[in-house]
Amino acid sequence: MSTNPAGEAPEFQTPWRAVTWGKGKKDSLILGIRQIQPSITNLKCLRVIVVGPSGSGKSSFINSVNNAFQGRITSNVFSDSAAGGESYTREQYREFKMKIGNSKLPIVFNYVMGLEAEDKKGCHPDDIIQAINGNIKNGYEFNPEKPISPEDPYYNKDPDLSDEVYCLVYVLAADKVKLAQDDILKKLRNIRLKITKTIGLPQVVVMTNVDQVCPVVKNNFLRVYHSKRIKEKLELCSSSLGLPMCHIFPVKNYHEEIESNDNLDVLILQALTQIIQLANDHVEIHVENKDTQNVREKQPKSE
Repeated sequence: MSTNPAGEAPEFQTPWRAVTWGKGKKDSLILGIRQIQPSITNLKCLRVIVVGPSGSGKSSFINSVNNAFQGRITSNVFSDSAAGGESYTREQYREFKMKIGNSKLPIVFNYVMGLEAEDKKGCHPDDIIQAINGNIKNGYEFNPEKPISPEDPYYNKDPDLSDEVYCLVYVLAADKVKLAQDDILKKLRNIRLKITKTIGLPQVVVMTNVDQVCPVVKNNFLRVYHSKRIKEKLELCSSSLGLPMCHIFPVKNYHEEIESNDNLDVLILQALTQIIQLANDHVEIHVENKDTQNVREKQPKSE
C-alpha cells in the first residue's frame, strides 16, 4: 500500500524527473548509443553484469533492450525463473551481445543466476565478484553451495581488459521492494559494499514492474515521473543500497506486448545510456589504476 496519507493526490503536479517521450527521443537515444566507443582502443566491448533476485526481470530487461534496438519483440534470453519462483538449480554464466542490423553495439551483457534470500541458494556472491574481475568464462554452471575455484575449467586465470566488467546493474522489481531489512536487499548491500571497497565499480539499479505499484502509471505509463509511489520506491531503494537516486531507473519491461512501444523504449534506453557512460568512465580510471599498480610491482623493494 502507498504511504501517502488518505486523500492526498497520488501524483506531483510537475514531474520529479524530466523526460521527453516519443519516437524522436528514442531515435536520438539510439544514435547516441551507437556513437559511444570504449574509451581505450584495445577494449573490445563495455561489459556489464546484470544481478538481482530470481523473478525480478533480469532476462526481460535484456530482452527489452534488444526489443528497443530491433523495433520488435525478441526473446534472446529465457526467463531465469517460473512466475517469480526460485532460480533453476543450476544456471550458466552467459553473455549477450547487442547490435542493430549488422552493426555491433559497444555493450555486452553478462547474466548470472538469480539471488535468493537463503544461504546456499541462488548465485553465490563470491561468483559475482569473480565474474566482475573477468575470472569466469562464458558457459560456467553456477553452484549455489560453493563459488568457482581456480581449478575449474571455466576459471579464467589470465583475464584481459575485455573480460572484465565495468558496470554492475541490479534489477529489482518495484512490487517486491518492501523493507530495508529485506534479506535480499541485505545481500545486495553486502555485495555493493564489497565491490565499492575493493573495485570501485559503478553501480546502477533498474527498477522493473513500476506499473504494478501505482494505478496511475498502470493506466498511463507516461505519468511514471509524476507518481509519488514510484518516487517512494526509488527513495527506499536508494537508502537501502546506498546508491544515489540518479543511478536508479524505473522501467517497464516488455511482457505481454506483441509490438514495440516507443515510450517504453525511451525509459529503457535512458537507463542503458547512463549504464554505458558510467562503464566507459570507469574504464579509464580502472586502466590508470592498473598501470600504477604494475609500475609499483616492478619497482625494486627496499631492503
